[in-house]
Amino acid sequence: MESQFTRHLPVKGTFNIRDLGGYATAAGETRWRRVLRADGLHRIDAEGMAALIAEGVTTIIDLRHPGEVASHPNPFSINPVVAYHNVPLFEQLSPTPREGIDVLLELYRQALTHRQDAVARVLTIIAEAPPQGAVLFHCTAGKDRTGIVSALLLAVAGVEAALIVEDYALTGALIAPMIEEIVADAAARGADVEAFRPLLAADPATMAATIAHLEETYGSATAYLERIGLSADTIERLRNRLLGDA
Repeated sequence: MESQFTRHLPVKGTFNIRDLGGYATAAGETRWRRVLRADGLHRIDAEGMAALIAEGVTTIIDLRHPGEVASHPNPFSINPVVAYHNVPLFEQLSPTPREGIDVLLELYRQALTHRQDAVARVLTIIAEAPPQGAVLFHCTAGKDRTGIVSALLLAVAGVEAALIVEDYALTGALIAPMIEEIVADAAARGADVEAFRPLLAADPATMAATIAHLEETYGSATAYLERIGLSADTIERLRNRLLGDA
């Protein structure tokens, strides 16, 4: 039977809100309206917030660093209807662009290695969120920080790597209308625009290599979560959020 849900949620003021439901696993499809990934929410108004709340969102996790939060505040941070958390995921990471090197892959590897406490906190918040509500986590474009969290969640739920890569690559077309805004913001912060543009790619090969790195280094996503301190109960709660009946 065809699902009543669609992967992309078209909410005014956003470009890249997507549901992690509907992906095949050995235990059945991941459930809809349990976990949402998104780009920045700073453009949405009261109507947009109401639309997300109507979709069941009760927990918001903002993965941006303090400067981004200060310059582009998340309106949900002062909305008492939801639980808002700010957990900077890429803070103090700075891969060096080099000829022939995938700088995004280096960034993702650094995050998995050096930001384990932040990754663990994000996943714990998701696991412990009220089961009757949806969790939405986001960064600026909804691609890199959001992509790592999504990949870990889907992998722990048993979604195959090829589908995780496809999910990552969906961002490319959806963020096209906001590319120039992101570039302008980077320029305003003093970034080298030409060096910055490659960071906006959503090449499937980057996520495929990230998953391969995770498996080669840690054995599996579950083993990685155990390594960074998540308990067996917390990991099971994550699976249940994506796959359980309640």
